[in-house]
Amino acid sequence: MLQRLYVHNFRCLENFELTLKEMPSALLIGKNGVGKSAIRSALEVLQSIGRGINRVKELVRPKDLAWGRSELPMRFEIEVLLDNKLYQYIVAFELPESFKELRIFEEEFIVAGEQIYSRKEAQVTLNKTGKYGYPTSSENSEAQFLVDWHLVALPLIQQRSQTDPIHIFKTWLARTIILAPIPSLMTGDSSEETLEPKQDGSNFGDWLSGLLSRYPAAYNQVYRYLREVLPDIKDFFNEVIGKDAKNTMVRFKKNSASLSVSFEDLSDGEKCFFLGAVVLAANEFYGPLFCFWDEPDNHLSLSEVGHFVLSLRRSFKNENGGQFLTTSHNPEAIRKFSDENTFVLDRKSHLEPTIVRQLKELSLSGNLINTLICGDIEL
Repeated sequence: MLQRLYVHNFRCLENFELTLKEMPSALLIGKNGVGKSAIRSALEVLQSIGRGINRVKELVRPKDLAWGRSELPMRFEIEVLLDNKLYQYIVAFELPESFKELRIFEEEFIVAGEQIYSRKEAQVTLNKTGKYGYPTSSENSEAQFLVDWHLVALPLIQQRSQTDPIHIFKTWLARTIILAPIPSLMTGDSSEETLEPKQDGSNFGDWLSGLLSRYPAAYNQVYRYLREVLPDIKDFFNEVIGKDAKNTMVRFKKNSASLSVSFEDLSDGEKCFFLGAVVLAANEFYGPLFCFWDEPDNHLSLSEVGHFVLSLRRSFKNENGGQFLTTSHNPEAIRKFSDENTFVLDRKSHLEPTIVRQLKELSLSGNLINTLICGDIEL
């Protein structure tokens, strides 16, 4: 799955590199303001490209340049292992003097060491040689064409089939799950179907409908997990409320008494349980997936956090594969990770970049959990 993420000149990330090789799950820890949200935003830039957003101004803005440094390109690099092949994608943006919007500086896509295409400013060079070569009308080993400097090329290049490496990579990017849910926005209403959840969970109903429509057996997976955390749940279903419109209803039963509740009327914690159950089912039925969940312990009681985090970790460790990256300040969540898969982030001030170290590289004394939570660590 995700092997390496490199980000430069983006918010507080400067020459920032996160390596997750052979880690089915990992934890990012650090005090507020050290860059956890910036990492999430960097992943969102790449996810958005996979979902077809190609206009630069919809991906990054001048204010995203670290400390306003427009003389240096903003750069994103990602390396992903899919079916034992290494996919490498690089995209960099620049802001020339007197420009109001960033534009493409360079772009490159490589699979298993073979360059699929490269780009410098407006010119794209498409390689037609080798195993993944794209046919062209000329006898040359490459085709060259121009693309608007304010458009990313990856979503524009035509895919030949579902086995096309560009299709495989874009699908993986599009289906990455990046979550920082706002329960008040999770209503359970749906008017369409999708396998691409939004960060805030506001299209949860559409995601649930898309999952169950394409993979009906996923219902049992979702229900099994919900029974572990909500023992009195009887079932859940989509109720038709209008043309092409549905609303998720949840039924509870205790002895002979029963209660039917609209999803939007559940508590914040119960909505997060539902969200977690759908994450688990999604990874099983159309994964392996990469999931970044910013503080999944939010809205949960202390007694529920450990079970919730462990369930997510186990799902991404089993035969389905996938990868789970999370952040937390909760002691119960932190205890579910080890020194090997915990990364500590730090910034000495708002004028300095984020530093990242594996916990196993640090020498800490005293109460480890309190030290991590309070951020009393010098990197």
